[in-house]
Amino acid sequence: MINWTAALLTGVACFGGYLIVLVKKINSHRKAEEKIKRARNRRDESLQRAEQAVLRYKESHPTTDSALILTLSLSELTQQLNKGLLSPEDVLYSYMEKTLAVNKKLNCCTEVLLESLDQLKTVGSNKDGLLYGVPVSIKENLAFKNHDCSCGVIINLDQPAEKDSVLVQVLKKQGAIPFVRTNLPQALLNYDCSNPIYGQTVNPHNPQKTSGGSSGGEGALIGGGGSLLGIGTDIGGSIRIPASFCGICGFKPTAGRLSHCFIFCMKLVPSSPGPMARDVDSLALCMQALLCDHMFSLDPTVPPLPFNMEIYRSSRPLRIGYLENDGYTQPSPSMARGVREVKALLEQAGHTLVPYCPLKMDQIIPELLIKGLFADGATTLLQKLKGGPVDPCLEPQVFPYGFPKWLKKTISFLLKPVFPRVSANFGALCGVGSVPELWKQHAAVEDYIHETIAHWRSCKIDVLLCPVIGPAYNFLYCGKTTTAVSYTILYNLLTFPAGVVTVSTVTAKDEEELKHYKGCYQDMWDKLFKEGLPVAVQCVALPWQDELCLRFMKEVEQLKNK
Repeated sequence: MINWTAALLTGVACFGGYLIVLVKKINSHRKAEEKIKRARNRRDESLQRAEQAVLRYKESHPTTDSALILTLSLSELTQQLNKGLLSPEDVLYSYMEKTLAVNKKLNCCTEVLLESLDQLKTVGSNKDGLLYGVPVSIKENLAFKNHDCSCGVIINLDQPAEKDSVLVQVLKKQGAIPFVRTNLPQALLNYDCSNPIYGQTVNPHNPQKTSGGSSGGEGALIGGGGSLLGIGTDIGGSIRIPASFCGICGFKPTAGRLSHCFIFCMKLVPSSPGPMARDVDSLALCMQALLCDHMFSLDPTVPPLPFNMEIYRSSRPLRIGYLENDGYTQPSPSMARGVREVKALLEQAGHTLVPYCPLKMDQIIPELLIKGLFADGATTLLQKLKGGPVDPCLEPQVFPYGFPKWLKKTISFLLKPVFPRVSANFGALCGVGSVPELWKQHAAVEDYIHETIAHWRSCKIDVLLCPVIGPAYNFLYCGKTTTAVSYTILYNLLTFPAGVVTVSTVTAKDEEELKHYKGCYQDMWDKLFKEGLPVAVQCVALPWQDELCLRFMKEVEQLKNK
């Protein structure tokens, strides 16, 4: 009888514990759904109010030539605004109308900033600014007063920023009008663009493809014509990949050249905010506007280096390193073709091209990059994702992060003889293990940066031409083949400035050659990397030589447009 009573009490206690856990889970799910609903309602309300404002303005200003305004480049637009040939009101409402139309097709906006309509009343006080009257789109993780910076993560909702990020403050000081915020992938750690709050953003050239990430909303909006200048952030290619996928230009400055204050992103591998636009001149103008005394005053941690226009406008012949294959991820046929075609044009223009190969890619990807991003074994990332669903685009990527350390090590050991690359990356997901190991890892990163600079100088090159991931992939694909970011994330680790210029489009021959793609390792990731829109190349320079990198990008752009 005593044993039966004990068993019954134990069973009741277990069942009670199960009910408590179940109730907590149901309550957590309900709270997450309520948060998502509130965020979506805020977005929908901002879109509806913006539509009403646009209609009212069009009725009261029937002669506004929005079609003409939307065709102007940034330099042409700023000239007409400065001369008074266009009003900031005409420009803002024209772009707001276009943005609303583009968003209906691409789902690229998280909200319209209705404060921009109020800013029109005071923008005249910044008429001397380099971006006077220019509507600017901004990625959702840049702090904007009284608005959430969710980063696509439910736990971050209902926590509005107390002040604007430094870059938003500088944009306003230069006369720009931030008017819309754009979508990103959950936790920023994917090069697709989908999250459980705002959904999937699609590509402006093909709605069956992703716009890229993590600045995918920016890429889609600018590529679709709804914005002519935007601000993204880049931790592994997050500006450059969507620029490549969406057929625009994007620039990741030297880490630390622009202020990070009140920008929500990961810090273990240096992240860089930077401009995205239709052409390179727009990127340069944006950098010139941001690199001003106002930014240096707001954020004293940024070196006070104004934009050097003399370097950007230089025409001296360059010695250019180039590579088609980094030895870690075999490029798609269109990626390699883009580099070959640009190389030939540069040689014809009088530049010197020399072969270049990155150092130790098979070692630095797992040991420095993956361990740098997941130094704690991905514990912090997984905690951020608690309390809500994981987006389908992130699921295959995040799934192994939650494995216990012993299981990660076991899988790494078992895979080593067959798939050494997969084995090394699985082992790296365990993190650095201890504080002394973290110090060693940081020292190894510094050593690698100096080793790469020495190698660069031994080749006597000014800049580097290399592939960037492309063309745009299908949905749910990016989380399955994370190794493809080797072409972009390397320059985050090195802190080198790097930018992307669209140079071509995919051809039938590219698609045919893709059928024979094998990869560098012929493992599961190489078998997945077979997808195929715009084709781009990447331009790279040494740290703090941002103007030289942009000058090189401009050279490539001009040669391809001849």
